[in-house]
Amino acid sequence: MTLQHDVVPPSSQTDSRSAPTAQFVTITEEEAGQRIDNYLLRVCKGVPKSHVYRILRSGEVRVNKGRIDQLYRLVAGDVVRIPPVRIAERQAGAAPVPGAEFAIVHEDSHLLVIDKPAGVAVHGGSGVSYGVIEQLRAARPDAKFLELVHRLDRETSGLLLLAKKRSALTSLHEQMRDGTTDKRYLTLVAGDWRNPRQHVKLPLHKYTTPDGERRVVVQAGGQESHTIFNLLRKWPDYALLEAELKTGRTHQIRVHLASSGFPILGDEKYGDFALNKQLQKATDTRGALRRMFLHAYQITFQHPERGKPLTLKAPLPAECDRFLVSLGPAQEVKARNTNR
Repeated sequence: MTLQHDVVPPSSQTDSRSAPTAQFVTITEEEAGQRIDNYLLRVCKGVPKSHVYRILRSGEVRVNKGRIDQLYRLVAGDVVRIPPVRIAERQAGAAPVPGAEFAIVHEDSHLLVIDKPAGVAVHGGSGVSYGVIEQLRAARPDAKFLELVHRLDRETSGLLLLAKKRSALTSLHEQMRDGTTDKRYLTLVAGDWRNPRQHVKLPLHKYTTPDGERRVVVQAGGQESHTIFNLLRKWPDYALLEAELKTGRTHQIRVHLASSGFPILGDEKYGDFALNKQLQKATDTRGALRRMFLHAYQITFQHPERGKPLTLKAPLPAECDRFLVSLGPAQEVKARNTNR
């Protein structure tokens, strides 16, 4: 049976067992600048979006005793009235989110950067009970603010940025929108890749299948998308590439490569399914590969507080490195021009 219980923002000090009452929260400097709807969606986690917007439209949410609409941007010192809201409680006996830490590449008062393993979702949803962000919050209950700066596909490993302050989140989002961040991936593809450096500009259209799966296809009229691929190492049937993201579309690297005739090894959504099945078993001439070979290995951005460039790297995972070694000596690749 699904139970109901009253939920109030975590900043409230009211005992959740007492009779539900409206909560009054004073906005801090760190919380200022965000829209009221986004603020409510963050502090009232688990509350359906439709309900959040309903209480906004009805005037149950007030700022400084006055009505506001969903576009209102909070100011430091604002007093927000949040009515009692209800969410469905977990089914009886359901396990809580287990706290977990991940390999830390960098951490300071503004940022947490981890090396996410393949096979772990960055957040819950779409059939996934919880992901990296929920596990980190559970492991760090005293953290006042912890939000994903960007996302990685579940099967992609590598650098994942999280903000520990709203100012850091805003700064990094602005940098990504302006295209001043430099994100690079390592990927192994099937095929005879020849160009030392190749630009791929194919428009991408995102859609959802009838069973709720997110998919992306190259389609005229889609979002402008640009990836640069640098050839690093080459074998008769495979090539190790560095991918530079010039735009950040969903599944961009995967679809750009598959549509160009060079599917990523182990990609179960856009790859060569027959080849992937073969690669799961080792042979006399190579090892086994049981994951998608896509790794976010380097990112450069301006530190949100210090304003100086910061470059972070995550080494290629051991299982990927072992597979490359098993392929034997690579063909020589001429020096590449990486001017952006």
